Amino acid sequence: MNVVVTGGRGTGVVTLGETMALLTPPPAPRLRDGAAMTLGIGGAESNVAIALARLGFGSTWISRVGDDDFGTLITRELRAEGVTVLAERDPAAFTGMMVKEARGGRTLRVRYYRKGSAVSRLSVSDVERYAGVIAAADVLHVTGITPALGPAPAQSVLAAVDIAREHGTFVSFDVNFRSALWAREQAQPVLADLARRADLTFAGPEEAALLLGADPFAVHTFEDGEKLARELAAAFGAGIVLKLGALGAITLQDEDAHHGPTTPIVVTDPVGAGDAFVGGYLAALLEQRPPLECLSLANRIGGAVCQAPGDWEGLPTRAELPALGVTGAEVER
Repeated sequence: MNVVVTGGRGTGVVTLGETMALLTPPPAPRLRDGAAMTLGIGGAESNVAIALARLGFGSTWISRVGDDDFGTLITRELRAEGVTVLAERDPAAFTGMMVKEARGGRTLRVRYYRKGSAVSRLSVSDVERYAGVIAAADVLHVTGITPALGPAPAQSVLAAVDIAREHGTFVSFDVNFRSALWAREQAQPVLADLARRADLTFAGPEEAALLLGADPFAVHTFEDGEKLARELAAAFGAGIVLKLGALGAITLQDEDAHHGPTTPIVVTDPVGAGDAFVGGYLAALLEQRPPLECLSLANRIGGAVCQAPGDWEGLPTRAELPALGVTGAEVER
């Protein structure tokens, strides 16, 4: 399959999903010892939306939030980042929350507090209200997180994808499997169905195995990754981008495999790096860059987020792109 987005045809990228209040502890002491925490926001789809907005693309986020201070914080922050916010305020539900647990300055675990949140009440009617926005976009980006939040959100994602396909909007899908939200057996048919409907699917090796209904296995070389990517393409008939961590990434288009290596970095906080990667890749795709350039930009932006605390704060603007990966540069004074 030839993966091409006609950039400029529409209004940019539309995302759909939950953004939560994010509580982050300092490196020490531990939460159990009464650590003060920093309040921010985070969510896979809005992370992608911010990445694209900082790079100068139109970016829209569809969701629901509670009628509470967390909901106000989320919508205010996203608007401040240049993202168009289409989020209903739900007076009968709360805004979801996630808490990072860290040791020695490294994030070890993320706990979610989202059951019964406003986004669990996301409905097909919410999506249909913005059908014209989806139809006018270049790209609809969805993830496997939203369907895990309940039957109504799952149907909402499918409705958004159906609208996109009906109107020729390119569909991007990041598997983003979360074992804390649902079991592999429950997730597999839902995520596989979305991969079949998408024009481009992003996955890691374990997520690729999940889509294929196989047991997780390690990918040690680009050759291993290419074989796995070809299995995915054969099964789902879409463009594939396989994220391989320190090995970089592989994209498979029109039977050709393209390998994009990454540069070793010191990781401060890996959460959000995958979303940054997707945002960078979609940005390059909108500019109709060749596959290797898409992978290069995606890897650079993903690496930038890894080197800063927070889910999205390390995302670069377009003006900052030339400085990514440059060490020992003079400080402007």
